[in-house]
Amino acid sequence: MEILLMVLVLLLLIGASNVIQRFVPFIPVPLIQIALGIVATFMPSLHHVPLNPELFMVLFIAPLLFNDGKITPRDELWKLRTYILLLALGLVFATVLLAGPFIHWLIPAIPLSAAFALAAILSPTDAVAVGSIAGRIKLPGKILRLLEGEALMNDASGLVAFNFAIAATVTGYFSLPQAVGSFFVIAIGGLVIGALLGFAVVWLRLFLRRLGIEDVTLHMLIIILTPFIIYIAAEECHVSGILAVVAAGVVHAIERDRVESASVRLRIVSDSTWSVILFSLNGLVFLLLGLEIPAVVAKIWEDPAYQNGQVIGYILLITAVLMILRFLVVWARDRQLRSTVITALSGVRGALTLAAAFSIPMVLADGSPFPERNLILFICAGVILLTLISASIFLPLLARKSEEGGDHSEDRTETERSARIRVLDAGLRTVREEMNDENTQEGADLVAEYTRRLQKTKLEGKTQLGEAWRAMVSIRLAALAAEREVGERWLKEERITPQLAAYFRASLNRIELLLTNRVKIKLLFMLSWSTLRRLLKGRNRIPSVITPADPEWDSYKELKLAAIQTAITKLKQMKTEDNRDAVLTVIADYRGMALQYQNNKRRSGSRRHMSLQRKELELKAIQSERNAIQMLYEQGDIDRHFAGRLRMDVNYREASLFESQEGH
Repeated sequence: MEILLMVLVLLLLIGASNVIQRFVPFIPVPLIQIALGIVATFMPSLHHVPLNPELFMVLFIAPLLFNDGKITPRDELWKLRTYILLLALGLVFATVLLAGPFIHWLIPAIPLSAAFALAAILSPTDAVAVGSIAGRIKLPGKILRLLEGEALMNDASGLVAFNFAIAATVTGYFSLPQAVGSFFVIAIGGLVIGALLGFAVVWLRLFLRRLGIEDVTLHMLIIILTPFIIYIAAEECHVSGILAVVAAGVVHAIERDRVESASVRLRIVSDSTWSVILFSLNGLVFLLLGLEIPAVVAKIWEDPAYQNGQVIGYILLITAVLMILRFLVVWARDRQLRSTVITALSGVRGALTLAAAFSIPMVLADGSPFPERNLILFICAGVILLTLISASIFLPLLARKSEEGGDHSEDRTETERSARIRVLDAGLRTVREEMNDENTQEGADLVAEYTRRLQKTKLEGKTQLGEAWRAMVSIRLAALAAEREVGERWLKEERITPQLAAYFRASLNRIELLLTNRVKIKLLFMLSWSTLRRLLKGRNRIPSVITPADPEWDSYKELKLAAIQTAITKLKQMKTEDNRDAVLTVIADYRGMALQYQNNKRRSGSRRHMSLQRKELELKAIQSERNAIQMLYEQGDIDRHFAGRLRMDVNYREASLFESQEGH
C-alpha cells in the first residue's frame, strides 16, 4: 500500500509540475520536477524507496532510449556520424583521461581509479534533460540532432568506462588491452543483438497480421514490452543493453511505415500511448532524482569532516573542467564560437549519472569501505543541478541573441512552410489509408482538397501564418457574434422554440471554444444554469444533433440561412485593405455553408451515411495532423509557439467542419 501511495503521489506531482510551468515558463520542467521531488521527501506519509540502479535502467532508461532511437531522424544522424562519434566516444574518453587525474589532484582522498570512475559517469549527457530544455527554445537543427545522437551513444561508452574503473578500484587490477577489447565486444554486441531482436519483433507483428490478428491492443502490448525484453536479453548476454534498445528503436523506425501503413488506428493509438508513457517516465526520472538528492546532500552537509564551502567549490571546479573539455573538443571540430558555446552548455547531466553512482559498491575486495563514496554521490548530484541550471539560464539567452543578430526571417519562413507541408502530408496519408468501397467518393474529394492545399502551401511566399491566423480568427468570432444576435432575436420573436435556440447557441459556443482554445467560465456557468432550470421545469432536453430527418429541421435551416446572411453582411462592413483577404476567405466559407443548406433536402439514408463517412474520414485526418504537429515539436523541428499556431489552424478547420456538417 505504501508503494502504491508513493506512485500515486509521484504521478500527481508530474501533473502539478506541468501546471506550475505554465505560470513560470522560464523555468524548465525538469528543474520544477526535481524541486517537487525534494519537497516530497519531507512528506511524512511518503514511503521512500532507495534507488535501485539496475531497476532504474530497465524501467526508465530502456523505454526512453528506445523511443529516442525510434523518432530521431536517421538520415540526419548519418550525416553527423563523425561528429557524433567524436562526442560519444572521443569526448567521453578524453573526459575520463583528463578529468580523472584532475579530480584526484583536487581531492587526493579519492584514489586515481575512483577518480576515473567519477569522471566516466559524469561524461554522458542526459537526452531527457536536453530535450526538455530544447522544448522551450529553438536550438539550431544541426545542434539538436548532434545532441540527440550523442545522448544515444555516450551512455554506453560512459558506463563501460565507469564499470572498468570501479572494477579496478575494487580489485586493484586493470588491463588496458582487456578494457579496449571488452568495450568493442560490449558495444558491437549490443548493437547486433538489439538489431536482431528488433527485426524479430517486427517479423512477429507482421506474422500476426498475416494470420488476420489485427487487434490493436495486442500489437500495442508487444510494442510496449519490446524495450524491456531487449534490454534484459542484452544484459544477460553481457553486452550493452543501452545500445541494444537504441538499435531496436532505429529498426522499429525503419519498419514502422510498412508494419503500420495498413492501420491508421494502430498508429494513432501507438502515438497516443507512447505519449502518455514518455510523459510519465520523463517526469518520474526527475522526481526520483529530487527524492534522492536530500539524502545524498545531507550525508556530506552534516558531516563535520567536510567543509561545506570546500565541497561546493569541488562541484564548481569539476563542472567548469567538464564544460571546458567539451568546449575544446567541439571547437576543434566546429570553429564557430556561438554554436560551440551552445553545444558545450547543452551537455546537461541527468538521472543516469546519479543512478550509476548509486551502483558504486559499499566496500572493496578486502572489506574496507569504498573511498569517499558519499562525496562522489554528492559531487554527482551537484554537477547535475549545476549543469541543468546553467543550461536553463544561458541557452535561452544565446538562442535569443542568435535570432536578434541577423535576418533569419527567410529561413524561419521556409522552416514553417516545410512543417505545414509535413502536417498536411500526414492528413493526406490518413485519407488514402482509410479509403474503402463505402467512402470512395468522399475520400476522393478529400484527397483533391488536401492536394490543393498542399500545392498552395508549397507555392506560398513569405506569408506569416501567425498574423493570418489571428486575423482570420478575430473575423470569424465577429461573424459568430452576428449569428448569435440572429438567434436571440428569433427567440424573442418566438419564431423558434427555446430548445432549438439552445441548440443553436450550443453549436456556436462549440465553434468559439475551438477557435479560442480557452474555456469561458462565465458562459459555461450561465449555460449550465439555464439547462438545469429547463430540466427542473420538465422541458425537453437540448437535442444532440439536428438532421434533415428531424421535425424542426426546416425551422433550423431557415434560422441558419438567416444567420449566415447576417454574418456575411457584417463581414462586408468590416472589410478593409488590411484584412481584405481574410474577410473574403471567411465569406467564402459562409457562402459554401449557405449553398449546402439551400441545396439540402430530406435525403435518403444512404446519402446521409455518405455524409457521416465524410465527417469521420476528415476527423481522422485532422487527428493525424495533430499527431504530426506533436511529433514535429518533440523532434525540435518547430518551437512551442509555432506548434500552438498550427494546432489552432487545425482547430479552425475542425470548427468549420462541425458547423458545415450540421446541414448533412
